[in-house]
Amino acid sequence: MSTYSLTYKPFGESAILITWPAEMNEEILKETIRFYQKIRQKRKPEIIEIIQSLNSLTVIYNSNLVTFPYLKKALEKIYSEKYSSFQEEYYLWKIPVCYDLKFGLDLPEISSKTKLPFDEIIRMHTDTVYRVYSIGFLPGFLYLGGLDSRLFIGRKATPRLEVPKGAVAIGGKQTGIYPKSSPGGWQIIGKTPISFFDSKKKNPCFSKPGDKIQFYQISVDEFDEIQRLVYQNVFLIKKEVIDD
Repeated sequence: MSTYSLTYKPFGESAILITWPAEMNEEILKETIRFYQKIRQKRKPEIIEIIQSLNSLTVIYNSNLVTFPYLKKALEKIYSEKYSSFQEEYYLWKIPVCYDLKFGLDLPEISSKTKLPFDEIIRMHTDTVYRVYSIGFLPGFLYLGGLDSRLFIGRKATPRLEVPKGAVAIGGKQTGIYPKSSPGGWQIIGKTPISFFDSKKKNPCFSKPGDKIQFYQISVDEFDEIQRLVYQNVFLIKKEVIDD
């Protein structure tokens, strides 16, 4: 492991919040994933759940079995131990997006603020390969890093009361996809017909932190056709194995 100085703090009465420096970079992401996997390898009965985020882990534990000081010390020891890699595959997922103004509700505002034409905004957004850093604030909402700096744009001054399911949006230095209809303040650039969360499936969210995402542009007619296939549960998302 690296020499990052981690902080371990109580998080409520039965959780520990472990944090790295407040940065969004791939080295910290890899560390959070490694530490998450190392804790899982130990299979400690007192640990109920581990939640990974951009630069933190939240370890939820049974306070009837262990105290905060004891578990903190145990976690520090786990962190310092040699890492035995999991045989886990990571994927690059190819996600179709329609950038028509019917769906790209904020393209005019993005264009005005960035001084870029629509086609250049779309080209930049689809040329980039994004890294999945974490999943939240809704189940299946992917926080994606790697956005072209020319597309950095602040959130809307007044959030929408309802952002449609599948909306692809930009918020600050990140891009992401709304897995369900919800309030939101990110700038909407397009929409995907793909479902990013299905509670009925064994893996409700097909992607995970460490995976990569690349968008490709589709027409309105292609959107409608893919959406029909998704509803029939026969559409296969393009993917390929990555080694980093």
